[in-house]
Amino acid sequence: MRAAGRNDDPERTGADGLVAARISALLSAFRPGDDALGVSELARRTGLAKSTVHRLTGHLVATGLLEREGATLRLGLKLFEIGQLAVRRRGLVEAARPYLADLREATRNTVHLAVLEGTEVVYLDILRGPDAPSLPSRIGGRFPAHATGVGKAILAFSPESVVTQVIDAGLPRVSVRTITAAGLLRRQLAKVRDEGIALEREESGVGVVCAASPLLDSQGVAVAALSISGWANRMHTNRVAPAVRTAALALSRTL
Repeated sequence: MRAAGRNDDPERTGADGLVAARISALLSAFRPGDDALGVSELARRTGLAKSTVHRLTGHLVATGLLEREGATLRLGLKLFEIGQLAVRRRGLVEAARPYLADLREATRNTVHLAVLEGTEVVYLDILRGPDAPSLPSRIGGRFPAHATGVGKAILAFSPESVVTQVIDAGLPRVSVRTITAAGLLRRQLAKVRDEGIALEREESGVGVVCAASPLLDSQGVAVAALSISGWANRMHTNRVAPAVRTAALALSRTL
């Protein structure tokens, strides 16, 4: 006998999944710098029919996930509220903030806290330094793991399956100096495991260098990473690396 309230209808499950995917596509269509978008632009970016966009955005406006601004739509405040609750490592951000502040104060460069999501790093916190270059990173933003110091720091202390996943997905070129060869990346990760420091030399952007160190759990597996980024002609990574390593070790002991 079917349990009361149970819904295992494959057709209904498939329909629900389709609706969820369309809603996700609509919300993800908004990019950094976007203020408000019209139905036509949302349809173009998502590949959905205008009628579908109009219908679904109506529901999203009703729930506060989107807000109307004349004939256009923008992300609603409700999304910000949910995002604040949804940060998986909110405690990590709070614990790391004093260490990030000290690193920025000591170096006047930009410091990052990031975690690995699939083949990319997600930045949980960023404190920008007054002497640092303008970087594309943003809180909640993503970047290919293999092209960043924090990404390499995490990968070096991650299970082999995680490293293989990143390599198998391809190593896209972000800058002229991005590592795109699997063998070279593996050699760098081995060095990071030996030294506890990952260096990035203009691999994420021309003129930018970075020193990063992992935050490890009790099993020695990376859960996140800290980094300092600055101008290649001003910041000596070998000089700031000990400070990053010391901060990462101290923070790891508090987790």
